[in-house]
Amino acid sequence: MSTLFLAHWLTTAVALAVTAWVLPGVRVDGLFSLALAGLVLGFVNAVVRPLLLLVTLPFTVLTLGLFYFVVNGLAFGLAAFLVPGFSVASFFSAMLGAFAVGLVSRFIGSFTGARPPARGSMVVDVRRGPDGRWGA
Repeated sequence: MSTLFLAHWLTTAVALAVTAWVLPGVRVDGLFSLALAGLVLGFVNAVVRPLLLLVTLPFTVLTLGLFYFVVNGLAFGLAAFLVPGFSVASFFSAMLGAFAVGLVSRFIGSFTGARPPARGSMVVDVRRGPDGRWGA
């Protein structure tokens, strides 16, 4: 297995554990359920969520991006439905859980470097030469 995959899976599992500890509407019964939920949540986020985003794109544009929270809640709820021992009390709990897992994962990733580095911008300095022409 790839080291990046293992780091992402562990980050998601830890973020899910923190979310279950903080939010009363999200429950994970054991360590096996937590590991499986991290794996299924990663799969749902990689495969199912992009399809949901494509289908719900008009609603997302119409609500100026707020429908994105609903899509994340649906993906989180689907993962909870698929994994025994991982449950959410309501759809609102699923939306809050998805937000919290994303927030905690981002926080952990900022310390561990588990996410790919962001692309930087490049500055090109263009000046007018002594002959009046533009050049780099």
